[in-house]
Amino acid sequence: MKFCSHCSGTIELRVPEGDTLPRHICATCNIIFYQNPKMIVGCIPEWEDKILLCRRAIEPRRGLWTLPAGFMENTETLAQAAARETLEEANARVEIGELYTVYSLPHINQVYLLFRASLLDLDFKPGIESLEVKLFDEKEIPWNEMAFQVIHDPLKKYFAERSLGKFGFHMGVIDRAQNSHS
Repeated sequence: MKFCSHCSGTIELRVPEGDTLPRHICATCNIIFYQNPKMIVGCIPEWEDKILLCRRAIEPRRGLWTLPAGFMENTETLAQAAARETLEEANARVEIGELYTVYSLPHINQVYLLFRASLLDLDFKPGIESLEVKLFDEKEIPWNEMAFQVIHDPLKKYFAERSLGKFGFHMGVIDRAQNSHS
């Protein structure tokens, strides 16, 4: 960012008075332009004892498997974003259930939120961002072909909790040092 979108003044990177972090600030009108983490929202679409996964048609990690998820848009609720992403990536309609996981990915400035969800029917097919969509039971999950650790870890928790018949809520951090799947 070089110029202010309000007055066309020059942007400086400095710590504003009363703040602790450097921010982009207009040298002319003093408007502060905050840069905050992006929210990635998705779901674990359930049908009986199976989970719907998408094989990615886009980078990063093209050709690997993931859950339907993507960037939340302005004006959406979390549940609306999860349902929209599932429709876009898998042409699948879901009923969004409870929030299941929240993971911080500070090394890429993202917060990842996953809901449990129920597929409303079996009428699904790949969307523009997916090469393939498929229902998997636990034994069929392609664990070595998962695109991201932030998908791998919640799915492991999901299957462990499903076997106990009780689901919890999970928060965590995935940083670059431990991030072998993304």
